[in-house]
Amino acid sequence: MSTFERYLTVWVGLCIAAGILLGQVMPGVFQVIGTAEIARVNLPVAVLIWLMIIPMLLRIDFAALKEVGQHWRGIGVTLFINWAIKPFSMAALGWLFIGTLFRPLLPAAQIDSYIAGLILLAAAPCTAMVFVWSNLSKGEPHFTLTQVALNDLIMVVAFAPIVGLLLGLSAITVPWDTLVLSVLLYIVVPVIVAQVIRRSLLASGGAPALGRVLHTLAPVSLVALLATLVLLFGFQGQEIIAQPAVIALLAVPILIQVYFNAGFAYLLNRVSGEQHCVAGPSALIGASNFFELAVAAAISLFGFHSGAALATVVGVLIEVPVMLSVVWVVNRSKGWYERTA
Repeated sequence: MSTFERYLTVWVGLCIAAGILLGQVMPGVFQVIGTAEIARVNLPVAVLIWLMIIPMLLRIDFAALKEVGQHWRGIGVTLFINWAIKPFSMAALGWLFIGTLFRPLLPAAQIDSYIAGLILLAAAPCTAMVFVWSNLSKGEPHFTLTQVALNDLIMVVAFAPIVGLLLGLSAITVPWDTLVLSVLLYIVVPVIVAQVIRRSLLASGGAPALGRVLHTLAPVSLVALLATLVLLFGFQGQEIIAQPAVIALLAVPILIQVYFNAGFAYLLNRVSGEQHCVAGPSALIGASNFFELAVAAAISLFGFHSGAALATVVGVLIEVPVMLSVVWVVNRSKGWYERTA
């Protein structure tokens, strides 16, 4: 994990401050950026999102899917957590904390939007950073690659229906045309582009050529993410200044959801008899979120000014320290995990 990645929370915090400040000093610039849209898709943000997502997807080798049966128990547990538990548990936590317990402390007009953002955050499993978490937890690399490739394939067809279902249950109007467009723009197209580039690099220069490109593009994803946050908080500045506790309140259900899903996946792997080197990355993949996609979808569906966009950014803010704490627990509990009854 590079120094830049390790201190992502610090950079996110600085971008929040910079975005709020710039939004107050140069509101006209942000208004122009906000109006650069086609079919409700903001073009500057779309470019930044592609710069975030495509370098990450270059790491994914869909040929790894042929090895899906080697760690079938870990694969089964992770799929169960990612697609049957995590989105629904986050929706329940959102309704409980944001919709009920914290409702008097939050802007009434944004309650449903905050819940929508939390649902978007949990509806897709992480694609790129899990390779870092898996490495730090001494995870089985082939399992991690296979699981991520399988999740990406499922995400193409499952993201929109799950989001639509949960937003409908939350009594939030689902703009299906925009949701489908978001899936095409931020999942289908980047997957296709990344695989074309990957195969071209492997055909021309083999694994060394791909490795050089991945190394070169590694900072691009994070820089694009940070630039998106500056734009987002340039629009959100007034709301944050008026309600400074909003970020802390939104973090509560996210934190509970991460630790709950990580712990549940870890225990299920132990009960099923899976190896620790698989259980660790399984728990980490089960708990982490594809926040880049969540931010993009929230902006497309609800706009820069929405509570949904803000809620997804809170996930970015706490991602690194929270996941590093899960890595620490996984590593420290290896003796307990491997101890026979």
